[in-house]
Amino acid sequence: QCGNQIGARFWDLALREHAHYNQAANHDGALNSFFRNVDSKSQQELGVGKKISKLKARAVLIDMEEGVVNSVMNGPLSDLFDHQQSVTDVSGSGNNWAVGFYDYGTRYENSIIETIATAAEHCDALQCFFLLHSMGGGTGSGLGTRVLNILKDNFPDIYRFVVPVYPSADGDDVITSPYNSVLAMNQLTQHADVVLPVENSALTRLVNNVAKHTDQSSSAPSANSSVDKKSAITSNQGSLQKDERPWDAMNNLVGHLLLNTTASSRYQGSLNVDLNEITMNMVPFPRMQYLVASQCPLFGSKDVKMLSRNVDQMFSNTFSRQYQLIEADPKHDIYLACALLARGNVSLSDLRRNIDRMKGHAKFMHWNEEGWKTGICSVPPVGLPYSLLNLSNNLCIRHTFSDLQTHFLKLYRRRAHLHHYTQVDGMEGELLSEAAASLADQIANYSSLAQSASNPIVIPRLQVL
Repeated sequence: QCGNQIGARFWDLALREHAHYNQAANHDGALNSFFRNVDSKSQQELGVGKKISKLKARAVLIDMEEGVVNSVMNGPLSDLFDHQQSVTDVSGSGNNWAVGFYDYGTRYENSIIETIATAAEHCDALQCFFLLHSMGGGTGSGLGTRVLNILKDNFPDIYRFVVPVYPSADGDDVITSPYNSVLAMNQLTQHADVVLPVENSALTRLVNNVAKHTDQSSSAPSANSSVDKKSAITSNQGSLQKDERPWDAMNNLVGHLLLNTTASSRYQGSLNVDLNEITMNMVPFPRMQYLVASQCPLFGSKDVKMLSRNVDQMFSNTFSRQYQLIEADPKHDIYLACALLARGNVSLSDLRRNIDRMKGHAKFMHWNEEGWKTGICSVPPVGLPYSLLNLSNNLCIRHTFSDLQTHFLKLYRRRAHLHHYTQVDGMEGELLSEAAASLADQIANYSSLAQSASNPIVIPRLQVL
């Protein structure tokens, strides 16, 4: 359910963004990245440059509890999807990774392959897949990572970007979520090219932060500092879905993460970045493909003066945990690499000035002190003059993994609830121990790099005698 709810908000926001910048209603190259243009009568696909007739999202919706998919198919976005783009069941996976991965994964594998292959055939130059799913539930973690395996087996040359939603470290309503998360993470580490983890607690914090500022602005308006509520990236303002549900604000944050990540692939810019460049530049070692995402601003001001100070503050904010989509703190840890993807009224000199400024605060590995990747897309998000997405490969992620390991071991040491997993056909008890060992290795690898950064090996220079 989680992945499809996020996906619904993403497609709504993507439509809003393209409608805002495509006033001529032509099916241009930017729109073609996410949507097909289909003749409403013949159902034949129309080429780029034609007038928009009927848009179809380049998406596949999969869920073993059909409620959310049905609501999307019958809601304001219904015209974007055909039932041929979905694979559903009715009973769900019962918060059990093994049921999702082995039971439903085996039963629906052929249908999933056919549905994805059909969607891929409509693409002229397929660049990557984005997979959205939860880590704590059974279908999201189990069937979600089974889909990841399917993508790797059937499309080995296409990059796989995964956006998994981790349960909150301070509590979750699914008792077995530590098992599901560790089993799913083992699959992500093996089969994903880039992972952009998101934590529920971080999304809640960001939403509350936006709400606090908009509430203060309403109670004490100021000509210079009042917030434009329509610009808040948590808002549904201008989208097809008018009634905001409690989780929409959180899902909108993830939707903007996807929009900002793909902006350079859709729009023109002075320094565009392809998605394959993120993989190439941000993942220095295998199994270290987990990137910490932060984005700023979260809202715009009614006073839209383009002050350099505001741009500089935006750069500083993205290096703060207050703007991150996970709870770990990068400020006191080591960067392996950092990508700064700007949109809107940001110049190359702004990027260079702020990188030089941040070098004194952001500590990089000694062997990659110039590990900065930059991009500029000229088209800003709707309602904002500019924005910045910071994707960091930072060793602070190990603390998130350590918290997950702690919750996992509380259950696993007592073998609590384990019988629910081992009774599923195909699921062996050793798989949990293997997944636990994989997580421990992951933490050890990051910790080893942190230790080596504290005590770098100095190689003496060669001397000519």
